[in-house]
Amino acid sequence: MRKLTVKKVRVISSIIMLSIVVAIAVFAFLPEKSVTIYGGENYAPIYNGAKDRAEVALMFNVYEGTDVVKGILDILDSYGAKSTFFVGGCWADDNNEMLMEIVSRGHELANHGYFHLEHNKLSLENNIKEIENNHKVVKAITGVEMNLFAPPSGAFSEKTLIAAQKLGYKTIMWSKDTIDWRDKDENLVFTRATKNVENGDLILMHPKEHTKNALSKILEFYKEKGITVVTVTQCIEGI
Repeated sequence: MRKLTVKKVRVISSIIMLSIVVAIAVFAFLPEKSVTIYGGENYAPIYNGAKDRAEVALMFNVYEGTDVVKGILDILDSYGAKSTFFVGGCWADDNNEMLMEIVSRGHELANHGYFHLEHNKLSLENNIKEIENNHKVVKAITGVEMNLFAPPSGAFSEKTLIAAQKLGYKTIMWSKDTIDWRDKDENLVFTRATKNVENGDLILMHPKEHTKNALSKILEFYKEKGITVVTVTQCIEGI
């Protein structure tokens, strides 16, 4: 068996070291799984708005409660607050007048899917269909081109994120959940919307009677703390 010369050993060692350096460099530039790159852009979901401004956003997911929506709009108006209404397509289709009312009062419309399905279980094609069908309905009624999507129940997969991005949407989650759909207690809604509130909080709500009853107190709390209630688009601007 031939012995390796010192020169050959050095060459082999250099090749091995170069391979290790290249491997480390490649690994360092791979995207994290939770922040996948698609089409050259980051399409990870957004959980918070800007932290450098004393602003929060109230997000109302709407598939029911049309009469309550009217009361919520009145209370928001009385405080000069603007909010984002993530509407279901089938609700929007049946409530054209209320949809227009939301827009006419200066609030933001956003997409919550058409049929409130579990988007994490849908194919890419069906994710696109749910978001796109809602978009078409709302645009036909109001002329609004929505660009924010909140997956029903917060359920999404990579296919959901890809579908949203393909359609020009940002996927929006939340940092505070009032869980008002489950707990019919206005005091709990108030506490969950205000406890340890931070700049950029995205606060999830629904058009429930007890939520409407808590809303004035919530808005008063924010006012006393010097916090402005803005739309989700305003809240996430610059992040």
